[in-house]
Amino acid sequence: MDMDVDEASKPKEEKLLLVILVGAPGSGKSTFCEEVMRSSTRPWVRICQDTIGNGKAGNKSQCLSSAAGALKDGKSVFIDRCNLDREQRSGFVELGGAQVDVHAVVLDLPAKLCISRSVKRTGHEGNLQGGKAAAVVNRMLQKKELPKLSEGFSRITFCQTESDVKEAVKTYSALGPLDNLPHGCFGQKSSDAKVQVGIMRFLKKAEVPVDAESRENKNRNITSSQTVEIKDPCHKDMESFSSNLDKANTVSKNVENPAVGCPGTHVDQISKDDAPTLAFPSISTSDFQFNHEKAADVIVEKVAEFSNKLGNARLVFVDLTHGSKILSLVKSKAAQKNIDSRKFFTHVGDITQLYSTGGLRCTVIANAANWRLKPGGGGVNAAIFNAAGPAMESATKERAQSLLPGNAVIVPLTSSSPLFTREGVTHVIHVLGPNMNPQRPNCLNNDYNKGCKILKEAYTSLFEAFASIVRTGAEQKNKRDVDHGSEKSKKYKGAEDNSELNIIDSRVEMVDSSSKKTDGSMNRTWGSWAQALHQMAMHPEKHKNDLLEISEDVVVLNDLYPKAQKHVLVLARTGGLDCLADVRNDHLDLIKKMHAVGLKWAEKFLHENASLVFRLGYHSAPSMRQLHLHVISQDFESKHLKNKKHWNSFNTAFFLDSVNVIQEVSKNGKATLKDDDKLLSMELRCHRCRSAHPNIPRLKSHISSCSSPFPAYLLQNGRLVHAQGEASTSS
Repeated sequence: MDMDVDEASKPKEEKLLLVILVGAPGSGKSTFCEEVMRSSTRPWVRICQDTIGNGKAGNKSQCLSSAAGALKDGKSVFIDRCNLDREQRSGFVELGGAQVDVHAVVLDLPAKLCISRSVKRTGHEGNLQGGKAAAVVNRMLQKKELPKLSEGFSRITFCQTESDVKEAVKTYSALGPLDNLPHGCFGQKSSDAKVQVGIMRFLKKAEVPVDAESRENKNRNITSSQTVEIKDPCHKDMESFSSNLDKANTVSKNVENPAVGCPGTHVDQISKDDAPTLAFPSISTSDFQFNHEKAADVIVEKVAEFSNKLGNARLVFVDLTHGSKILSLVKSKAAQKNIDSRKFFTHVGDITQLYSTGGLRCTVIANAANWRLKPGGGGVNAAIFNAAGPAMESATKERAQSLLPGNAVIVPLTSSSPLFTREGVTHVIHVLGPNMNPQRPNCLNNDYNKGCKILKEAYTSLFEAFASIVRTGAEQKNKRDVDHGSEKSKKYKGAEDNSELNIIDSRVEMVDSSSKKTDGSMNRTWGSWAQALHQMAMHPEKHKNDLLEISEDVVVLNDLYPKAQKHVLVLARTGGLDCLADVRNDHLDLIKKMHAVGLKWAEKFLHENASLVFRLGYHSAPSMRQLHLHVISQDFESKHLKNKKHWNSFNTAFFLDSVNVIQEVSKNGKATLKDDDKLLSMELRCHRCRSAHPNIPRLKSHISSCSSPFPAYLLQNGRLVHAQGEASTSS
């Protein structure tokens, strides 16, 4: 069991399990459940779709309802249905939470064995037996989509042989009511193993050789047998698949079938939808001799603060040994705060080998650095520098020569770094905590008031650095344009124009909670561009040349990459308001002030050009830190408006009108957000006549001549600002 020595003597709280069985008919799902339930002391409920309707076949919604009821009654649950694709598993995964761990047990047995069992059996609950079974099993295996940790599972166990299944049965049978299992991915075959050959070989048919299409599918992390989704594959009516037997003879080509997040998968095969994960050690309790109890309190406080701000990203606290005092304390305190175990958990292992030895894929790892940012010494710092290779030392020097306590530095890894190629790590974040060791620099002499303050700053710096990577999609293999308006600071005027699309450049260096310099010896210091607005709002005196207006509450600046003829940003100067999600009733006066300032600037521009029309609003999920209001003219004439996401970030429900936000905060205490990536990928439609267009050039051409009135909802409630007579309004 993954349990620390210090916890062994403490009372344990029961944590329920929801175990989703994944496998074709004949793989042994029902037998697995029966064997575990027969010998386990933990109370289990088996939910089988073939019998859920008073002994007859039912549907997924019935299974979901029964599973939720069993969990509410304090019982662990087996979901006995095929669950061969992500959609079929999704609803069940969502039943997990702070008190429910969701596991998957994948019975990935050879097709020949599954078919043989299905054909021979009699009296099957779902009536899948006899000759029709072969075609059904073969068809279902073509659609197989192996589960990933990113779906929301805390543990996945792969069984490729009958002996694997027996071991898994023993593991779950041995669990008492208060026992839990380590998180991660276990049992997946190595990267050089081959998936089972198609059933065509079993049926004595010729096999098609691997071709270019196979290789392309391999790179997409799928096999040629994974082509379409199945709906409710465990329903009794699936016997209808037995028609069209010629389709059942589709060949499965002999290609690699890696599972994301599992040992042995090469980094190039990792699926792009895996959850970004930060693995971090304690940054204050080893050589720094910081009090473990106080350090654990700070860690859990900051994890609780950030875990819900990171979307689907995860935080993992790592220590090398099960006997770690700090690990035990953090686990205990996190459980007391009911932090979602899918967003934060602990792990025992070498932080430089989490993927290759533990199956835990972490895109970013944190280094408890020394102030000189040098390799050597002992512990985590030496291990990470050694594992990353010599290039990391020079890359670190390019970003900072030294580091003050409480600060962090992001260092992207090159594609040749062993940490990148072997472990899938794209970035290392150096972070320096407070020191209570008189033998080391900057000793605080047991001043824990100052020490805890610095430690909080250090974890804030670390998590904000990770958040900036998550928000901007900085992983080089998965770069995507999430610029939603591209509000970079003028401070980066010298940057190439295409940097607005790549959001976090691999050369950007430092993120810290207070925007302080890391050391006077640095050649230059800046935050990642995602932090630039925050720095301007907090320290406008340093950016006077870039700002149009400075007041006690707000600052105003031109968007560096405007998406229209006139496009300015009104920034709140209040700390702690990173985005609209942070706004509450207490901030009502502030957002009213921002709106008034925005109106003033719109009216100023209208005096210069009365043909313009303006809209004021916020992005639901901005790419830049610090609450800011867009004041943007509706001509959208700009060379910087280049793609669908640019357009849709201002012309779908993703863009929230300022007047609506003020009303909602006044009435409900917060705004209703539309943080949905689907909004940004919607088809391109004219913001006036709503006609659809295939691409941005065609859309821009249409907009330049479109004379239709704006939609009625925009013409109401002051959502549009225009010169008298320039736009029709309605009451």
